[in-house]
Amino acid sequence: MINVSIVEDDNEIRESLALLINGTPGYACIHTFNDCESATKEIIEDPPDVVLMDIGLPGISGIEGVRKIKQKLPEIDILMLTVHNDSKKVFEALCAGACGYLIKDTPPARLLEAISEVHNGGAPMSTQIARMVVNSFKTNPHSDLTRRETEVLSQLCKGKSYKMIADALFISEETVRRHIKNIYRKLEVSSKSEAVAKALKERIVNS
Repeated sequence: MINVSIVEDDNEIRESLALLINGTPGYACIHTFNDCESATKEIIEDPPDVVLMDIGLPGISGIEGVRKIKQKLPEIDILMLTVHNDSKKVFEALCAGACGYLIKDTPPARLLEAISEVHNGGAPMSTQIARMVVNSFKTNPHSDLTRRETEVLSQLCKGKSYKMIADALFISEETVRRHIKNIYRKLEVSSKSEAVAKALKERIVNS
């Protein structure tokens, strides 16, 4: 069972998401909130597996909410679900600690799949977001990463899980894990969201 919390100020969207999650075997919506102030306190006290977080919220923004929750619960998976699709918002969300980024018109089946992906170590993004994120940056020729490590990081930036990266590059999941460990060490980061954020900031990957 994947327990989900929803932070969304639009009542209709929030209720629809809760109905979708509760109506799907293997998923449960355990909290719904319309602002980050109330969400942060309760999520920290009673953590779900995955948080669906809007950005444009009354009071503190979803990005700041992610930052506050991740400070207390660094291992929690937070998936942004928002109308914002500009690179600045994507970058800020990833830097704050978000593990994935979906647009609100994402089909229900894809949303459920993304919740499962993020729970299993992936970093799902809407197709247009992934394309924008990866294609907006050119490779930094001064990167310390090897060619293979750069390929792995590029796949990570596209939202791929370890298994999907292994399949795409024709290597084992264990090899993927070893490369990612080296990537974390070289980039001086400790999570996939930090690695993706740094890859974008320093232009380490391209398409």
